[in-house]
Amino acid sequence: MRTGAHRLAGTLAVTLLTAALSVAVPPAHADQARAHQQPDRIAQQITDGLRAARNSAGGPTFDPSLALLSAEARGKVNFLQADVDRGARGKLRAEQRNTTRLAAATPYAEKEAAGTLGTNDTEPTAERIAGFGTGTHQNSAVGITGDLADDPNIPTLPAGSEDNGSIPLAVDTGVSGARQAVRTTGVIGDGPHGSAGDGHGDFGFHKVSGVPAGVLLGIDVGTQGDFNAIARLHDANGGTLFRADDPSSGNVSLDLSLPTTGDYYLMVSGSGPNLGPPADPKDSGSGAGVGSEGAYSLKLSTQQGGDQDVYGVYLKAGDVVGATVTGSGHHLSLYDAAGTELMGSTRDASGSYAPASPLPGGGNATVDLVAPRAGRHFLAVSNGVGAYHAELEAYRPGTEVEKKGTVQALFLDFDGARVNISIFGSGGAQRDLSPLSSFLPGWGLTTADENKVIDAVVTSVKENIATDLAKKGSNPHFAVRVLNSRDDPDPFGRPDVSRVVVGGTIAESGIPTIGISSSIDPGNYGHEDTALVLLDLLSAAAPNPDSLNTCLGAQSDKIGFIGRALGNIITHEIGHYSGNWHTNQYDDTANLMDQGGDPAQMLGVGTDGIGGTAADVDVDFTTDTYTPQEPFTGYEDTLGTTAWAYSRGLG
Repeated sequence: MRTGAHRLAGTLAVTLLTAALSVAVPPAHADQARAHQQPDRIAQQITDGLRAARNSAGGPTFDPSLALLSAEARGKVNFLQADVDRGARGKLRAEQRNTTRLAAATPYAEKEAAGTLGTNDTEPTAERIAGFGTGTHQNSAVGITGDLADDPNIPTLPAGSEDNGSIPLAVDTGVSGARQAVRTTGVIGDGPHGSAGDGHGDFGFHKVSGVPAGVLLGIDVGTQGDFNAIARLHDANGGTLFRADDPSSGNVSLDLSLPTTGDYYLMVSGSGPNLGPPADPKDSGSGAGVGSEGAYSLKLSTQQGGDQDVYGVYLKAGDVVGATVTGSGHHLSLYDAAGTELMGSTRDASGSYAPASPLPGGGNATVDLVAPRAGRHFLAVSNGVGAYHAELEAYRPGTEVEKKGTVQALFLDFDGARVNISIFGSGGAQRDLSPLSSFLPGWGLTTADENKVIDAVVTSVKENIATDLAKKGSNPHFAVRVLNSRDDPDPFGRPDVSRVVVGGTIAESGIPTIGISSSIDPGNYGHEDTALVLLDLLSAAAPNPDSLNTCLGAQSDKIGFIGRALGNIITHEIGHYSGNWHTNQYDDTANLMDQGGDPAQMLGVGTDGIGGTAADVDVDFTTDTYTPQEPFTGYEDTLGTTAWAYSRGLG
């Protein structure tokens, strides 16, 4: 049984836990200009509500999806708390949207009969939703009701015999690759260490072997009565990769993307005040006490849950699309006309959107897309059994619907600034950040070099943002202004001005990062965003792995390299509040949105391993896979997303 179940997505490197969220009812968007007028008023209400919720919860950490993490922070940042906070923000956004919606979404009912599968499971057989779009007389918000059927071909294994309470004693499920699934059952409490035994605690371990990297492992644990299940996934060495439970339902339902191939062990146990995990997952008698006990059902799948419902829509270039799903659906994907996955998701990431964003959220999973070109696109709903409700919405970019001639400004602040860091999820304190000039000695430079460094930084940002996006992007109305604190009066606080504060330290900001943005904002609806690029680690003495000094040699053009490197990091944070998530820092594609972990690649250090030489390379926005540290799949077009974030106002 699965009542009130929720899905979790995790990776080998992080632990992610999200609570079940309420159903969101989206606004309608027949009047695009009027729809855009709502967010600025809503944004402050949402921010106030988030601050109150954050304070009552004891102050969660910042959202790592928004940050370029330092080497020390990577692997130590509280991804667990950040994901809980992100879910709360998504729910609050959904509730706020409900109270301000303009009209109901246009309903669409799936044509495939409930309880059946195979009719609309692929792009060629997708159900077309006619009339969807952002044009005049089109429906820009559609509410899809559908049903996911169970797969009758999934084999059922008998329950494993006791004792199966450790890794060496685990039941082998036979799941050992992609597109496999199995059902089985078990009982917590019938083993030698349950309440009828020595009372150390009963655990059920289930083995899967060799699941390929990047394949989603679907896990569904169903319970009855008062039994509340807890699930943990261990690697072959006993390390814990995640823990999940849902006290509201007693069940666990999740999707987990494993970045490496190997053997993994799912442990099922019962919650309770006396329960403790086994001190040694390889020893079934090493538990700390008995929790709730009872029977459970288990489904393990590497085939995306069997049934998949696919819907086709036509998008114009620059359309900003978002979708969320509630009910039985727990996985969403967006595909282009060629069948390339542009974004797949098993979690509600809408809490990372700007408060002013009109995109939907608050469901089991969300996806977003800025269409770089016109054409057929597809939304796929999967991973579940039973009825679901999906909201699909489309908008024009936020700056495009502004007053005719309006141009977004990006302000680079080198003079230091006072910043309320609550916008990064770190409490409500006002923090004073030191100026760029304070960090020049760390690079062996003096105040006489400051203008040269600023010149190099501004040149780098303009090349990344203004020149490249105008030349390579598909937005015919692209326009942006890049200003800086040396050459221009400080315009921040005026409409349509976002900033990047270049300066400050971890100690001053209270955030253990190199850079961080206030949001991820597909379509650029929050026109007054803030990002930080902190300089203490970047100017630290070599061989600090985050320091620019580590990349420098005797033959380096020091100022040229520092200017380009800072420009790339600044552009990375601008890329976030332009709508981009992190891309894969471990592959061969250098992208300005690479998450961190290979700084030399994102900073353009060439094959000689030394920055500031003729071997250096120009790193740009491009198409790349999502980082494995964040549970998205597909190919992200960071060039197209950023280019369409900045349109000259046509309203």
